[in-house]
Amino acid sequence: QVQLVESGGGLVQAGGSLRLSCAASGNILSIAVMGWHRQAPGKQRELVATMNNGGITNYADSVKGRFTISRDNAKNTASLQMSSLKPEDTAVYYCNAEGVITTVGVTPRFEGGFWGQGTQVTVSS
Repeated sequence: QVQLVESGGGLVQAGGSLRLSCAASGNILSIAVMGWHRQAPGKQRELVATMNNGGITNYADSVKGRFTISRDNAKNTASLQMSSLKPEDTAVYYCNAEGVITTVGVTPRFEGGFWGQGTQVTVSS
């Protein structure tokens, strides 16, 4: 069973920084894309940043230049360094893994996509 566990959320003042971490577990052979999404109260979940297993990144315009995504393919982990935080960054942040391949014995199996449980980030003005 594939699981994603996030950590690192919290309360920070505007202009401050936070680092979110995500660890994927469960006999994982590879993950095509790992990323972060967020959902603010009353709003739809939106993409924040993604990175594929070749290192190509994609960022929402609202976070470009302030957030940096990284991942360790060997450890199946991803991080999001958030700087110059704004009150509008307040949301629950979710880790996402797409194109997950696990091993069942020696047989690879395509599992699809998974989400973490979310971690709250609150930026005070």
